[in-house]
Amino acid sequence: MSTCYRKINRQLILLLLGMVVAAPATADLVFTAPPRESAAKAKEVYQPIADFFSKVAGQRVVFRYSDNWLTYQSDMRKGIYDIVFDGPAFISWRIAKQDHSPLVKLPGNLVFVAIAKKDNDAVKVLKDVVGRSLCGFPPPNLATLTVLYEFNNPVRQPLLIEVKSFQAAYKSVVEGKCLAGIIQVKLWEEFDKEKGATKVLFKSKPVPNQGFSAGGPRVPPELRAKMAEALMSEEGKAATKLLRDEFKGQDFVPAKKEEYENQAVLLRDVWGFEL
Repeated sequence: MSTCYRKINRQLILLLLGMVVAAPATADLVFTAPPRESAAKAKEVYQPIADFFSKVAGQRVVFRYSDNWLTYQSDMRKGIYDIVFDGPAFISWRIAKQDHSPLVKLPGNLVFVAIAKKDNDAVKVLKDVVGRSLCGFPPPNLATLTVLYEFNNPVRQPLLIEVKSFQAAYKSVVEGKCLAGIIQVKLWEEFDKEKGATKVLFKSKPVPNQGFSAGGPRVPPELRAKMAEALMSEEGKAATKLLRDEFKGQDFVPAKKEEYENQAVLLRDVWGFEL
């Protein structure tokens, strides 16, 4: 064997050994939630959950905050998120496109209504709002998606006026600032109980409540099952307390894959989420 060959062979072995020594540890798992609050508030609510998931998974789970929906949606499409807490439309899309599994969810279903002033005889059904003002959260808010889904003609749409709360949507309708508004049905019943000032133009079908999903190549099925079980434990309840407090302290319940079937169709007009 020539001296030159031995030298090259030795260099190759050293290079390979160096690569083994320098090989990175298992990549962190990424946990996220929609950009609905400030960075400080999100860290307060979700960091304890990320720490809890780290303990369950036996590897570091980091919470990644997105300060806007475009970044949130873009990173989701890229498959960056391993664990997510959000609504049924996105959970359904990740199940279909990214091999996610639902873990647990908040109890019950969500139903939304589109309302108008009771004495407005010119508006009797939802289609009467085409080309006219409709108060609601900007897409991809679930309430808005469930109502806008009913407008299947892209050139015959309502004029969406952004509001910051369901109460603001109700108030805007009553005060005549918007012809119609989108509200969660239970809140509408609460707001309108005394006044009886509005009527329902449309009531959505029930959709599953918000929940956790996990999946993709970095979260094997056995870890998903372990996470789901852990979230239902007393330690899991402690870790999610601040999050559950945001939703009246409700305990999580098991989530089933079939509950989320076809929910992703609500995202049909959200760019990049077509099935």
